[in-house]
Amino acid sequence: MLLEETPPVTRPNVVVAVLALGGITVSLMQTLVIPLLPRFPALLNSSPGDTAWVITSTLLASAVATPVVGRLGDMYGKRRMLLVSLLMLVAGSVIAALSYSLVPLIIGRVVQGLAVGVIPLGISIMRDELPLERLAGATALMSASLGVGGALGLPAAALLVEQSDWHMLFWTSAAAGVLVLVAVLVVVPESPVRGGGRFDFLGALGLSVALICLLLGVSKASTWSGATTTGLFVVAAVVLGLWGWWELRSPQPLVDLRTTARRQVLLTNIASAVFAFAMFAQSLVLPQILQLPASTGHGLGQSLLVTGLVLVPSGLVMMATAPLSAKISNARGPRVTLILGALVVALGYGAGVFMLTAVWQLVVVSAVIGAGIGLGYGAMPALIMGAVPTSETAAANSLNTLMRAIGTSVSSAVAGVVLTQVGVPFSFQLIMGLGAATALLAVVVAAFIPPARPVS
Repeated sequence: MLLEETPPVTRPNVVVAVLALGGITVSLMQTLVIPLLPRFPALLNSSPGDTAWVITSTLLASAVATPVVGRLGDMYGKRRMLLVSLLMLVAGSVIAALSYSLVPLIIGRVVQGLAVGVIPLGISIMRDELPLERLAGATALMSASLGVGGALGLPAAALLVEQSDWHMLFWTSAAAGVLVLVAVLVVVPESPVRGGGRFDFLGALGLSVALICLLLGVSKASTWSGATTTGLFVVAAVVLGLWGWWELRSPQPLVDLRTTARRQVLLTNIASAVFAFAMFAQSLVLPQILQLPASTGHGLGQSLLVTGLVLVPSGLVMMATAPLSAKISNARGPRVTLILGALVVALGYGAGVFMLTAVWQLVVVSAVIGAGIGLGYGAMPALIMGAVPTSETAAANSLNTLMRAIGTSVSSAVAGVVLTQVGVPFSFQLIMGLGAATALLAVVVAAFIPPARPVS
């Protein structure tokens, strides 16, 4: 293992701004296609089931890339892998922008999905480069960028779709990626903190197979046959067991399971997955309520653009609460911040059970949930980094990001089943209730995380 003293970065504000912009750009990429989903069958001359792979392919690529890129960042340089990830974003966006049929578009979305490591890599660079007193606020902002980009992506995409050709979504994504890439080259230094060693190819292959089977089973549970999804879950369980056996015996594993099994890391990752389940539920309910015709008695009959604008305050609140998250973590420890964030999310969903009949009500519900997400997501990196060696920061943060992705995938699958099996408006209320319940479950899990000393 190679560890060197890192000189303090001379422009911390600029570095933080560039890394946060990278996180927002990547999360924007994930939500840009949502307004187009109902139109893709006609645009691409394909069935709705086939065009759903435009989303699923990105999810799977992200799951595979996240732990791999994190480990490579620890070994060969976090800035180097950050640049590689941004190149993947640009390349995938260009491929998608040049696509006029389904297969090339899916290929482009797969390549785009390989860029998701930007967020955990950015957090890890901050740990290496920033002075301690700046670290909590910077990592809180970077962690919240995932939600911020998601909230801002829908109205931006809606506006582009209404005013221009759909390919502009991907040209815009490519241009944003180039901008961030150049900014990283100019501003962000390479950290000398390296883990060294050999890359665990067998471990990467095993984890990739297990994750693909698991996430395919989760995301397609409501559309594929029971035998198929059960088979996927069985394969995922068997491969994951074999992968764990290999990782425990490998001298240089992809994921250090002994470190991951530490109480603080393990419980933080579990809380992150549960928290992400709660976070994602609102994005599946609120747009449907807003866009359903008012004649149904359950919708508000709003346009796609208005629907996106309703979600904007949530993203702005997430960004605004990031500094508050850091202050609470500095004063009381990140565990307290995570618990508080989950409680605020539970409050937002609890209000959402009863406040679904007017646009202003949905704005309030979304903003309250966004405040809780900003608090909670800001605390997670601090909990992880407080329990792992500096040389494993990127891998540990990547695993935490992966746990969040698994939580959102399960949330999407569960919400899909509720929406198809339970009548409106009770399905909306039930999903909001589930969001509140899972947020409270995150509180319970977080309560068992060992108390950590404040970061300063």
